[in-house]
Amino acid sequence: METVVSGIRSTGKLHLGNYYGAVQNFVRMQHDYSCFFFIADFHSLTTHPTPDNLHGNVKQVLVEYLAAGLDPEKATLYVQSDVPEIAELYLYLNMNAYLGELERSTSFKDKVRAQPDNVNAGLLTYPVLMAADILIHKATKVPVGKDQEQHLEMARTFGNRFNRFYTNEYFPEPYAFSFSEKLVKIPGLDGKGKMGKSEGENNAVYLADDEETIRKKVMRAVTDSGPTAENQQKSEVIQNLFDILKVVSTADTYQHFDEAYAKAQIRYGDFKKQLAEDIILATAPMRNRINDLAKDTTYLQKVARLGTEKARESAGKTIKEVRELMGFRKF
Repeated sequence: METVVSGIRSTGKLHLGNYYGAVQNFVRMQHDYSCFFFIADFHSLTTHPTPDNLHGNVKQVLVEYLAAGLDPEKATLYVQSDVPEIAELYLYLNMNAYLGELERSTSFKDKVRAQPDNVNAGLLTYPVLMAADILIHKATKVPVGKDQEQHLEMARTFGNRFNRFYTNEYFPEPYAFSFSEKLVKIPGLDGKGKMGKSEGENNAVYLADDEETIRKKVMRAVTDSGPTAENQQKSEVIQNLFDILKVVSTADTYQHFDEAYAKAQIRYGDFKKQLAEDIILATAPMRNRINDLAKDTTYLQKVARLGTEKARESAGKTIKEVRELMGFRKF
């Protein structure tokens, strides 16, 4: 069975876009592949979170991914920092990663421009840590977005370089996981494209948002002045809201508002009220489960412990073999 590895940002609350996109694919993948899903708290250290924020964010992410359908019995769900073998492999790979290639990383150059007062070594060697995350389980498939493809190429470079240095085809080449079915894309509420935390809090509806918060966000969603003629083409901001409606509402509801727009009779206030209530209804099971799981400390500890055991069993085998190949042997 092929191995899949994917990281989950420890600062990333789940929103509708995550849930209907990547997370639902994770849920499907866990039945067909050997999956390792980790909460990337090492990576978050580049932004210097406080200890309370670091721990609280990790717990929130663990709770939300469990609520969304990840099964700790089927997939290995773990916290990155609970597996010290990752940091050890990161050290070894750093010895064979060169300054020039790290400085050419697009994400590093973007970070330097965005935060010139916090250009730390962790940002520079981010691709090496990402490679360690992948190679520690000898993964061959990695679900990544376009912005991470260069990092995946660098992971192949570091793995192949290790193989050449130690004359052993030890690490397989990891490639981007591509889904055969079309991904569901959820646009944001601000009319600017995809839903995401980086676009601002009011751009996204989060699974943990309470009902009143959802209503306020949707009622503030960007619209235009409305159609002025029958069968007028929808503007991008209105099409975005209709795209969300299509995912969370019934076909009859979608048809009702689509026809109202075509007849230039739509009332955006009524439309957004319906959209808000349908989002609330669609997310209710996850929201209830999030609230229940957040209180169940015993279960969360059990899940984290199980994930750590499974991840360390895989990672420990890799580190043992890597140390042997590199010449670290006991007398």
